[in-house]
Amino acid sequence: MAVEAQERAELVNTLLERIGETVGQRAQVSTIFGEPVEREGVTVIPVAKARFGFGGGGGSGSREGDEGSGGRGGGGVAVGPIGYIELHEGHAEFKRILTPTDLLAIVVAGSLALASIKRLFD
Repeated sequence: MAVEAQERAELVNTLLERIGETVGQRAQVSTIFGEPVEREGVTVIPVAKARFGFGGGGGSGSREGDEGSGGRGGGGVAVGPIGYIELHEGHAEFKRILTPTDLLAIVVAGSLALASIKRLFD
């Protein structure tokens, strides 16, 4: 029984190591920072946000005389633009790209602020 548990643990560790290596190979600087583009003395470097995740598991058991074991794993990545770095005359400035979610957060925050101010004067 102890040998089976050790074998399962080794299988799970091997699986997770493989997934980690695969995801790690894709986690490069070029995933976050795009190729610089230069026009009329201004250089723009695109910037993105990347999220990596992975997981795996394994198990064994028996059901009415059938015995078996197995394991699975998977991973994923989500990359989206968040802004750009503008280089001009020796100065660098990060400029964020507003998304609909950002705009919604601004509207909600503004509404809450106005409601709070109104309550103070009522």
